[in-house]
Amino acid sequence: MKKRTVRLLVATVTAMFMVFSMSGAGFADTIKLGVAGPHSGDLASYGIPTIKAAELVVKDINAKGGVLGKQVELVVEDDVCKPEVATNTATKLASQGVSIVLGHICSGATKAALGIYKDSKMVAMSPSATNPALTQSGDYPNFFRTIASDDAQAKLEVDFALDKLGLKKIAVLHDKGDYGKGLAEFAKAFLEADSRATVVLYEGITPGAVDYSAVVQKIKRSRAEAVIFGGYHPEASKIITQMKKKRMKTIFISDDGVKDDTFIKVAGKYAEGVYATGPMDVSKNAMAKAANMAHQKAYGADPGAFYLNAYAAALALLNAVEQAGSTDYAAVTKALRTKNVDTPLGSIKFDDRGDAIGVGFSMYQVKNGKYVELK
Repeated sequence: MKKRTVRLLVATVTAMFMVFSMSGAGFADTIKLGVAGPHSGDLASYGIPTIKAAELVVKDINAKGGVLGKQVELVVEDDVCKPEVATNTATKLASQGVSIVLGHICSGATKAALGIYKDSKMVAMSPSATNPALTQSGDYPNFFRTIASDDAQAKLEVDFALDKLGLKKIAVLHDKGDYGKGLAEFAKAFLEADSRATVVLYEGITPGAVDYSAVVQKIKRSRAEAVIFGGYHPEASKIITQMKKKRMKTIFISDDGVKDDTFIKVAGKYAEGVYATGPMDVSKNAMAKAANMAHQKAYGADPGAFYLNAYAAALALLNAVEQAGSTDYAAVTKALRTKNVDTPLGSIKFDDRGDAIGVGFSMYQVKNGKYVELK
């Protein structure tokens, strides 16, 4: 009996020591920053730049002593930009002691994950999820973003089409997703509210389809002077390619889901002349220059889509923890709304809805194989 008691005591003490050690090393001794987005699949070009932004920010901060005297640890999870996967991604991050999340990238995936983060008292900040309801509905007080919302983006597209290009007959397409359809609905509403414009076609397409000749034919029959498309580059590249092959002169205007070098690579010569909205060019900002140079030095390439927005989000999240003095949810959200932080996007803080103050969109056009900001 005595030997058994001793063995039980030793086992109990050992187990307690292991639990204490794991909690200390895994949770107390590091601050875990989750990074969620499409890291594989067709939309990986949107998610991978965010990982690289987080890596560079964390490397720099850790070299300076970390946050609250602790090293920052990255926990990276792939959601493939799909809502049904994003819920699992969010659950994984919550189970690993993550308190702040950089992500998600796509609006649909972001929406799917936010409820889990909210219940777990986790703060999430996206560099790219633009669906207005994510902040305007009031359902997700734990959500912030370093990019403007789709109503602002759609308004810019419509104003550009009517005021700058002088167009009157517009076709509006979308990919049926939270992001693409939401943007298209705003564009359609803005067009219908303007007596100069006529929406000659409004239609959703099926993402991932091999052929879009049917909808391209509808655009041709509608005699639209331009198409405003809400969605991502895989579908946009196919549509514009088929339009150009039919020698259609219809102008193509899209969003930040298309303002990506991958669109140009896939569409090739057919991308030339395409318009797309995207985050304002902040390349003259000293921090933006430094961040871009750091990427070039570390990875030997120029950064991809939403890199600077992600860099800014990582800085904002970690600064908020420092300012709050802990990873406490209420303290971190308060810091985000009241404390400015210097970022590649400028000095920013967030309004009561979670939108970054002073962040907006510009119009770009593909010229000689590159997107150029239009003044």
